[in-house]
Amino acid sequence: MTDFEGLKALVTGGASGIGRATAELLAERGASVAVLDLDPSSVEKPLLGYRADVTVDASVRQAVASAVADLGGLDIVVNNAGIGAQGTVEDNDDDEWHRVLDVNVVGMVRVTRAALPHLRESSHAAIVNTCSIAATAGLPQRALYSATKGAVQSLTLAMAADHLREGIRVNCVNPGTADTPWVGRLLDSATDPAAERAALAARQPSGRLVSAAEVAGAIAYLASPLSGATTGTSLAVDGGMQGLRLRPVGQ
Repeated sequence: MTDFEGLKALVTGGASGIGRATAELLAERGASVAVLDLDPSSVEKPLLGYRADVTVDASVRQAVASAVADLGGLDIVVNNAGIGAQGTVEDNDDDEWHRVLDVNVVGMVRVTRAALPHLRESSHAAIVNTCSIAATAGLPQRALYSATKGAVQSLTLAMAADHLREGIRVNCVNPGTADTPWVGRLLDSATDPAAERAALAARQPSGRLVSAAEVAGAIAYLASPLSGATTGTSLAVDGGMQGLRLRPVGQ
C-alpha cells in the first residue's frame, strides 16, 4: 500500500514497541517519518530520530520544530509515548500520580500543542492517540494507569470536536495487553514470569497477547487519508477483551 505517499508523520515513543512498529509501517507505506523519543539512538534510516522529553515543553517544541523542518511539513501525529504503573489507589504516592499523568496525558497535550500550527496547513491532517483497554475495562492493580488512559480517551473526543472544522481528524487506538518491551519487563519482575504471561494471555478472548504490529496496523488505518470520515473514534485492538464474553473452553 502507498496511501501515505508524500505525507509526513511524527511518532512519539517511536524507538521501540508499538511506536517503532508504527513508524516503520508508515514508512513502508510511503510516509516520511520522524521519531521522537527519550533515547532515539536505535532509530535508523529511513526513519529520522529526535530526542524529546514529553514532560518538558521546551524539549517538545524544539524536537517538533526540528522534525517539521527536516520533513518539510507535518500531516500525521501519533501520540504514543507513555509509561505504565501498577497498584491500587493506595499503592502510589502523589509524586507518582503526577509523574505518570504528566507523561501519559499532559505529554500528549504538549506534543499536540506544538504540532497543531503545522497540521492546520495539511490537507490530510490526522492525530492518533495510543490509549488502552484500561480505559474501558476495570483491570486489577492498574488504578493510576487506568486513570491516565481514561483521560486519554476523553481527551481524544474533545480534541476531535475542537479541531474537526480545521480539517484535523483525531482518533485513538485501545490495545489490549501487547507483547512489547514494557510488558516484557513487567513479566521479568514477576515471581513466576511464565504463569504471569499465561494469565495475561488468558484474559483476552483470543488467548494470546496483542502484537505491536497489530496495533500499528490499527493506527495506520486511523491515520490514513483513506479513513477521511473517521474521527472521534476509539478502535479496540484487544483480542475481543472489550466486548466479548466467551464461555470457558469445553462448555
